[in-house]
Amino acid sequence: MTGRPQNDLLRQLSPLDVELLAPHLQPVDLAASHILHHAGDAVTAVHFPCGSALVSFAVPVEDDREVESLLVGREGAVGVAARRSPTLAYSRIVVKLGGTFLRLPLRALEQAQQRSVTLPEILSRYADCQVAQLLQTAACNAAHSIEQRAAKWILAVHEHIGDAEIPLTHEQLAGMLGVSRSYASRVIQMFKARRILATRRGAILILDASALQARACACNESVKKHFGEVLGRTASADV
Repeated sequence: MTGRPQNDLLRQLSPLDVELLAPHLQPVDLAASHILHHAGDAVTAVHFPCGSALVSFAVPVEDDREVESLLVGREGAVGVAARRSPTLAYSRIVVKLGGTFLRLPLRALEQAQQRSVTLPEILSRYADCQVAQLLQTAACNAAHSIEQRAAKWILAVHEHIGDAEIPLTHEQLAGMLGVSRSYASRVIQMFKARRILATRRGAILILDASALQARACACNESVKKHFGEVLGRTASADV
């Protein structure tokens, strides 16, 4: 690894911890839909999304469906909560938005933690934040409407890429919400009728971000607040 990484978790590390990890961090470019792990796969490496790269965790449910339970972007990492290698992936972990990732063998991370006092602490705090994301997602799915959750997910992706045009299809949004494609399409049509969103082939265009924010639940903000309190500064975290 050369230069300053575009990953907030790595930027939180002390210079000594960065020195321990840097020789083992390998940049890789991964495209959207690339599967990092299937459920049940052995996880032997940590992936740090950089820039606008985004990863989703899709949990299988009945009827051969999957529901996305977690988005991880530049604020964190995939596989970092594992303490021993190999561990097993519980969900399908897939690249939602392609980009650059820094790949770190889990063995190298474990060895670095044995040599550092501060590295295990910050990784433990990040693991706490991931648990908070999952708990907030569970509460959100139980308490909030499809409209609120759709607005939340669209804003989550928007925050990661910093662009009003979101590379998100109706089918992908349906997977995030755990509903049928037709249901997701009806929600999008409702937002279009209110001139909050527009659609293009393979993308959703935000016309009125303030109106979309007003219709979203506050779950994203709750998790970002927790990230800021636990990791010491505001991070871009999304449920």
